[in-house]
Amino acid sequence: MLTLPPAVRVFVHLGPTDMRRSFDGLAAMVREIIQADPMSGHLFVFFNRRRDRVKILSWDRTGLCLWYKRLEQGVFTLPKASDADQQRSVEMTWADLSLILEGIDLTGAKRRRRFQMRRSA
Repeated sequence: MLTLPPAVRVFVHLGPTDMRRSFDGLAAMVREIIQADPMSGHLFVFFNRRRDRVKILSWDRTGLCLWYKRLEQGVFTLPKASDADQQRSVEMTWADLSLILEGIDLTGAKRRRRFQMRRSA
């Protein structure tokens, strides 16, 4: 599995994604839907309609990288967006994404309070 520095953010697109999309198509989705720079070094995660496949797009200073995982059984369980904001994407921690990729449902998980550095504007 990957080891990431703490500065790397993880953005998950909640809608279904056509898994035929490759580097350029997913980078366009990052710019248009998530409204982020695909060359920022962050991870951008996309799932298909059945939630049994995932693609992760990232930039590593020399080019775009694409990771693809297909489940033989079961599905990935994603966080639900609240109906009030109709979010199309959410930001999550690397730890949460790692658990989702391992098949753990975070719906009932309780997160303990931890120190977080505040970002200055």
